[in-house]
Amino acid sequence: MKKTGLSPRPTTVQPRRLHALAAACLTLGLALPALGQTPPTAPAAAPAPSAAPAAAVPPTWAQGRTPEQLKLNLVPNPPGVTAAAAEDIPVKQLKVPAGFKIELWATGLPNGRSMTLSPSGVLYVGSRFTGNVYAVLDKGDHREVKVLAKGLHRPNGVAFKDGNLYVAELERINRYDNIEANLDAPPAPKVIFDALPKDEPHGWKFMTLSPDGKYLYFQIGTPANIVAQPVTHAQIVRLNLDTNLLETVASGVRNSVGMAFHPTTKELWFTNNGRDWVDENLPNDTLNHITAKRMNFGYPFCHQGDLLDPIYGKGRSCDEFDKPTAKLGAHVAALGMRFYTGKQFPAEYQNNIFIAEHGSWNKSQKSGYQVIRVVLDKQGQVVKQEPFVTGWLNNNEFWGRPTDVQQMKDGSLLISDDETGAIFRVSYGK
Repeated sequence: MKKTGLSPRPTTVQPRRLHALAAACLTLGLALPALGQTPPTAPAAAPAPSAAPAAAVPPTWAQGRTPEQLKLNLVPNPPGVTAAAAEDIPVKQLKVPAGFKIELWATGLPNGRSMTLSPSGVLYVGSRFTGNVYAVLDKGDHREVKVLAKGLHRPNGVAFKDGNLYVAELERINRYDNIEANLDAPPAPKVIFDALPKDEPHGWKFMTLSPDGKYLYFQIGTPANIVAQPVTHAQIVRLNLDTNLLETVASGVRNSVGMAFHPTTKELWFTNNGRDWVDENLPNDTLNHITAKRMNFGYPFCHQGDLLDPIYGKGRSCDEFDKPTAKLGAHVAALGMRFYTGKQFPAEYQNNIFIAEHGSWNKSQKSGYQVIRVVLDKQGQVVKQEPFVTGWLNNNEFWGRPTDVQQMKDGSLLISDDETGAIFRVSYGK
């Protein structure tokens, strides 16, 4: 215990069938050498002892780089796996619009990422690299952080329903029953679905409940930067909690790590991360929403609605695919998003979208590292988007990385930061 003051027509897949299909597709993918790279020649005879060693296979994040991009020495940011002390977090550098206030709300959540709030006010937080799931209890003058689970495999996604906590690991969905009566001694989880692909690249999940509580929605990301992925990947799916069937909701989605339902229309909106290594300024990450059945957002053939992929777009047209609702900027890493429905912020913030931009790694001039506000009109079109919280990035150096946003009962907004292991609170008052 630690204290700190601070519907396309669904494609239905049975669990065993999905598992077999995933295994078959992955096997096929490994057997096809031309997945965004030059096919090898026929096997050659064993080299003489003096021959140079074979070139190492590049990591998946480097797949798709051009020879010129190899010279840039850009690699993914090291993950934050420890929590910074409260006194070492420069919260005063964070800037919010006039009338708003931002403060350090909780610390001590190493790599804390996706959040969900229970009706009783307990905040649950998943992680990606530490394997932990946290519960944060608001004690008024301080927050109490409990580690509910350790040693899980990429337990990024969390959702809460009927007293039970759902946690999405990379390859399965777990349920912790009656969790709030057992916060000090959580029960062993029940595995409710275990037939998900096991690919590490883009394998972590963001998870949300449907408005009627019948489905868990989450994504299955592409297994590489740019690849002709198996049919089991690059999609948003939903799990029926009554029948335990997995259904496809949308395809051509490279990797969405944030989604939410519109408060009025009940349509699903989601962020999507564009591919790397086209250009420092292309393609954009996008904001999308589902308005019809069988929507396909283009990956790997088309990006951002109007940019054909230099490899897989040959002979294709972006008009074949559905368009994003908005472009958010290149490589900003748009992750968690929520609609604002509270009463604390001014009326013009009602039904706005807040998006956490985790920040770029493959740009010489970094972008993102902020929370943005997206304003919609009554037809669901974007009127404007603008920075809402800035200051994690200064002089092209970052000290924090916003990951998710969560509205509280009082109408304030929480922001998780997996670099510092902290949660910030934004409030409004005259």
